[in-house]
Amino acid sequence: MVGPNRRPHVTATPPRLEIRNLSRSFAGRPVVQGVDLTLSAGNVTCLLGPSGCGKSTTLRIIAGVDSQDSGELYIDGQLISGGSTFVAPEKRSVGLMFQDFALFPHLSVGDNVAFGLTGSRSENRKRAEELLARVDLADYIDAFPHELSGGEQQRVALARAIAPRPRILLMDEPFSGLDNRLRDGVRDQTLAILKEEGTAVLLVTHEPEEAMRMADEIALMREGRIVQRGAPYNIYNTPVDRAAAAFFSDVNVIRGQSNGALTKTAFGQFLTPGLEDGAEVEIVVRPQHLKMDFHRNGHAPEPSPDHGVWACGRVERARFIGNESLVEFVMDGDGTRLKATVPSVFLPKRDTALWIAIRRDRCFVFPVDR
Repeated sequence: MVGPNRRPHVTATPPRLEIRNLSRSFAGRPVVQGVDLTLSAGNVTCLLGPSGCGKSTTLRIIAGVDSQDSGELYIDGQLISGGSTFVAPEKRSVGLMFQDFALFPHLSVGDNVAFGLTGSRSENRKRAEELLARVDLADYIDAFPHELSGGEQQRVALARAIAPRPRILLMDEPFSGLDNRLRDGVRDQTLAILKEEGTAVLLVTHEPEEAMRMADEIALMREGRIVQRGAPYNIYNTPVDRAAAAFFSDVNVIRGQSNGALTKTAFGQFLTPGLEDGAEVEIVVRPQHLKMDFHRNGHAPEPSPDHGVWACGRVERARFIGNESLVEFVMDGDGTRLKATVPSVFLPKRDTALWIAIRRDRCFVFPVDR
């Protein structure tokens, strides 16, 4: 019995998956280096990074088809891989979904979904019917994979992956084989079903847009290490370095030197506290955060708290790219090249003089690594 001045003991629920200090090398070359990661039930975590950064190797180790050199894996608080412990892949309750669908061509759609289920044939058929209805393919249960479109095959692959009710679902570039017209719809439907199932999902992709669209948390990976983790909004708006910012979009880079905790640029002074005098600085800003105004007899618009000082540049090229215009400049004085985007048709001629200002609250200031 709990006394009036005592709180009941609450045991914290362990994460669905916990990775501790995972490392793997091939032929002496580090591929995964000291990776720590946790997944929660019902959440989608995206392992995002360029090709060759160690994403798929991490996924293979979690699945149990490869082994780490060091580090530990836990599922629901139970050690499944590390030291002398190794739980076989088929006993981990981990589902897999790949970009090639991997459907069995000689089995019907229903039998593909039921493959690997351990119940009776009638129970397995019922589970397949239930899942195919959820992916809008109930009428295709007796069809064969070659009779389906690519998007339909991907939905069958999803139904098969979640049919055994895995605790964790690993997805390796699952939508890259689909054309753009299908991809968004299939991704949205997949996300809705996974949320309903309460499955912990680890999605591997090299596409920032896909990660932003699907993930509750993004783990940005580079050269075998996770360099930043966070919610999509936070990781986009507070990148840890220039490379992290540039991975999500084009960026402009303005260079300078810090002196007295300030860095002077054509756009005014920027605060650079904590840096020694003479330290090289990169001020990074995305193209959508530049503002343009026409040059009127050499008179710049008035400075504003949001955009600060205006600087003059000349148009090098302007292109309409579907839903916005991209304008490229060469800045007067130092010849810095910048890009700006405008959500409309804006195509000034080459050599047109324009005033440029930048959103100061959307700039990232990083010291240059030597």
